[in-house]
Amino acid sequence: MPAEIAVADTIGVGVPTQVHDVVGAVAAVAPGVPLRIHLHNTRNTGYANAVAALEAGVSALDASTCGIGGCPFAPNATGNIATEDLLYCLDRMGVETGVALDRWWRPGSGSASGSARRCPHCSARPVRFRHRIARCPP
Repeated sequence: MPAEIAVADTIGVGVPTQVHDVVGAVAAVAPGVPLRIHLHNTRNTGYANAVAALEAGVSALDASTCGIGGCPFAPNATGNIATEDLLYCLDRMGVETGVALDRWWRPGSGSASGSARRCPHCSARPVRFRHRIARCPP
């Protein structure tokens, strides 16, 4: 039995329903094996795909600082999903990541973890909302 199974959308063209179906199918044939997913954000679906993967049972999400990376086999594909934006999304959803977002992210710096490179991800934008959006009662 493998220690882990990784699923990847290396060129970043998947959509959440596909991710949910693929992860669910893999989980069905390998019950009890931890699942990981690796996503790119070519069509701006990477973060939605990450949420779909979590809902389908993935326990590990790959991401990279500033979304750096790419696929040498897909010249027009963009980089990985950015750790900063993924952490922001998961934090706002109430998902426990083990990462203290406010300690890891330096607001207004345009970079994370001390990186000198300007990051193109959305969390680098200077607007930081201090209040959570209220949830509507059922």
